[in-house]
Amino acid sequence: MIFAAGLGTRLRPLTNDRPKALVEVGGKAMLEHVINHLAQAGFDDITINIHHFGQKIIDFLASKDNFGLNIHISDERDLLLDTGGGILKARPFLDGDEPFLVHNADILTDLDLKAMVNAHVASNATASLLVKERETQRYFVFDKNYRLNGWINKKTGETKPASLHYQGDEMLERAFGGVHVISPSIFPLLEKHAQGEQVFSITPFYIGECGNCHIHGYESPSPYNWLDVGKPETLEEANRLFG
Repeated sequence: MIFAAGLGTRLRPLTNDRPKALVEVGGKAMLEHVINHLAQAGFDDITINIHHFGQKIIDFLASKDNFGLNIHISDERDLLLDTGGGILKARPFLDGDEPFLVHNADILTDLDLKAMVNAHVASNATASLLVKERETQRYFVFDKNYRLNGWINKKTGETKPASLHYQGDEMLERAFGGVHVISPSIFPLLEKHAQGEQVFSITPFYIGECGNCHIHGYESPSPYNWLDVGKPETLEEANRLFG
């Protein structure tokens, strides 16, 4: 699943007339970069959620003949559902007997996605989150086996969940990279967490449920390029790396 429904406020004025996913890097829409990367990794069934200028994404895909892939549209034009709500709405396209990968449209990377999926399967986790040791304010906190224990805001010192006993020396602080591999067993847990709400983020779910199910951190053993292209200052670097 590709998250392409965001408003792209950080990229204005580029997103005043198009969705963020169709902002170009190196002459190609970010969405095209992500789809090509997924296809190269062997994914042939892709769900894309839409909201902001959603019809432009539909038209773009049609102009590319869906890149020769089986592409579904999860339509959020009536209501933007956030990440957790977006996954739950797309359940008819994602549920089954194998894990699915979730990828932000504004994350460009040459990460070995197949290796990440294989590691997820081997871990028997409910979800595996791409993480890396890089500087940010908010971190997921893992034990030495990369099992999620919670979250910390380094600027304020706030930690979650309330049960987290934070011991810095014994824990790994890692930044999330906008790519997850998720087992279908997550769906009943998400339904219970949502309690009928349509709009909710997946992050509080991961943090709140990490004591009840296995949320795994995946740190690639091989070097890779990675960029969050959701802000103007990284567009130039993206053109250099992925142009």
